[in-house]
Amino acid sequence: MILTFYEFFAGGGMVRAGLGEEWTCAFANDFDRKKGNTYLDNWGRGGELKVRDIRKVAATDLPGTADLAWASFPCQDLSLAGGGAGLRGERSGTFYPFWDVMHSLSEEGRSPRIIALENVVGTLTSHSGKDFTAICETYYKSGYRFGALVIDASLFVPQSRPRLFVIGVRDDVEIDANLTAPTPDSTFHTRNLQRAYGLLPKRVQRDWLWWKLPVPPKRNVGFGDYVEDNPACVDWHTADETAALLAKMTPINLAKVEKAKRAGQRVVGTIYKRTRMGPDGKAVRAEVRFDDVAGCLRTPAGGSSRQTIIVVDGDTVRSRLISTRETARLMGLPDEYHLPRGRNEAYHLTGDGVVVPVVRHLAAHLFEPLLCADDKVQQVAA
Repeated sequence: MILTFYEFFAGGGMVRAGLGEEWTCAFANDFDRKKGNTYLDNWGRGGELKVRDIRKVAATDLPGTADLAWASFPCQDLSLAGGGAGLRGERSGTFYPFWDVMHSLSEEGRSPRIIALENVVGTLTSHSGKDFTAICETYYKSGYRFGALVIDASLFVPQSRPRLFVIGVRDDVEIDANLTAPTPDSTFHTRNLQRAYGLLPKRVQRDWLWWKLPVPPKRNVGFGDYVEDNPACVDWHTADETAALLAKMTPINLAKVEKAKRAGQRVVGTIYKRTRMGPDGKAVRAEVRFDDVAGCLRTPAGGSSRQTIIVVDGDTVRSRLISTRETARLMGLPDEYHLPRGRNEAYHLTGDGVVVPVVRHLAAHLFEPLLCADDKVQQVAA
């Protein structure tokens, strides 16, 4: 079975990596030329990538009829840490130009069988749920049955990264009964998701599907397995720099470091610098975690976004900035993946990306079974 897809807001092609070799990219788009260069470095110059603003993409740019259209549209205006503009924002509002392209494809009789959106979980609560409702109503008005899942990448890689996935299926596509459930599953349908569903108009709820996914096997690697002893792009802190970092910790966080010293083995953790209110006003604090899971990777827009690694081995404590290759591993990318040479460009690429094994899980257990079942129905009908 030959499967085709369009990849919007493609970045470095992490969705393409997750879909795998059985899928053929017919069209890819991103407005960032630097990300586009990384895409070309990894996927070749076959002509499918168009580097331009989504507002300047037309249906005529997209060849044929794809099985899947994927859009990881910008999250900044929907993020809990963002400005709260939601779908009215300049960046997250690019959802609408994307859907204009989908609408044009529909008018030409070329609607993708599946349209998948990925964004932050803040989408569920943005503007008291109105932004999520707007997305669902768009699916409804376009003739797609749809549902949503919240998947935390920590099920697959040692990074805490919950993301919202809205999956819509064209209403003439046959859906295998085994791919949906009559009620939500707490693993992938969180309370916030169920609450957001409850706010949908009844007419929209009628086209809702509770997608059913298997829980992946228990992950057998931790963050410490991804950490390099001799990273290529960052240096270990000096003893004084590490001491200054420890001095920014509260007694609770220092106690975690002391406990790690007594572990009798190498213990790897991560540190975020955060601005907290204290008795003397605002102060920068270093907060540490030793659960062998990295915090959510972000773009390098500020101090709190830069994750620091701490390695404790007995009384020896070392620290440094996370390396670009380590961030790529946390996104599920193989070491053969070509990262940008510039450190901040690489951080931006991985912090904006989609975790590769999550895409593969969706492809293997939802997209491919959906399309395979529909193909069989079409063959019988023919």
